[in-house]
Amino acid sequence: MAMRTTARRLGALAVATAALALGSAAQAQQTTKLALGMSGWTGFAPLSLADKAGIFKKNGLDVELKMIPQKDRHLALASKAIQCAATTIETHVAWNANGVPIVQIFQLDKSYGADGIAVRNDIKTFADLKGKTVAVDAPGTASYFTLAWLLSKNGMKVKDVKTVTLAPQPAAQSFVTGQNDAAVTYEPYLSTVRANPDAGKILATTLDFPHIMDTVGCAPEWLKANPKAAQALADSYFEALELIKSDQAKSYEIMGAVVKQPGEAFGKSASFLRWQDKAANQKFFAGELQQFMKDAAAILLEAGVIRKMPENWSAMVDDSFIK
Repeated sequence: MAMRTTARRLGALAVATAALALGSAAQAQQTTKLALGMSGWTGFAPLSLADKAGIFKKNGLDVELKMIPQKDRHLALASKAIQCAATTIETHVAWNANGVPIVQIFQLDKSYGADGIAVRNDIKTFADLKGKTVAVDAPGTASYFTLAWLLSKNGMKVKDVKTVTLAPQPAAQSFVTGQNDAAVTYEPYLSTVRANPDAGKILATTLDFPHIMDTVGCAPEWLKANPKAAQALADSYFEALELIKSDQAKSYEIMGAVVKQPGEAFGKSASFLRWQDKAANQKFFAGELQQFMKDAAAILLEAGVIRKMPENWSAMVDDSFIK
């Protein structure tokens, strides 16, 4: 009798274990894998929060956030090493114009002083930059666009200065150690310059000349095949913003750790930008985005980053995931 009871219990346990295994397998099948290219830019940090806080996983996504230099992100997209990318709007325009299609599905942030150009203290105006050496990232990056945009808005062109190619972090670090006449960088690295006034000053930022805004885009074929995953990606970002609102200190600590910053320092960097919630996204995608893409394309064309204006503007945007 005892043996039969034990056998029944073991049988029941086996059935329960099998059911649990089947449930886990079904859950695993529902999880969509996704690789997203990004950088340590403060504006992208809510994506890291969505990852570290388990928001992606909760929404059925297995997301690998790949830290890829902006100048190489389109290569990763073209080779399908990533399916989506976080980058500036004009970069999406440049990729599309240069044969690497990507569709923007939601906005991440707007820079409010987080991007700018640092100069030596004896440089008073943009005209004083003529012939000077500027450390800036490669053509096709946000920093290069910042340089082109700022010069254009002040009656100059990139060819009026000498450029040396340095990514945003080393550009800032080298500037404060006395190298080059100017440097184009962004947060959290721009704060390196703010903290070293003897080395130089910030001539202009996006507060003076707004132009840096970031979106997440995905490869069109992946987007078509995975609309639910794309929706989950957008939803996860907005949930991360809600988490920042409800527990800012903890969120800043988590996001700061990704870029080796204490939570308080991360908060200071974040004060120079605005993350964009769903309502802000809906407003932005209603017309401002399209106009900015055209304005940016004109600057990109003038700077030689693209050879011709894009032909299909509507193909670069899909607002169905922010409804």
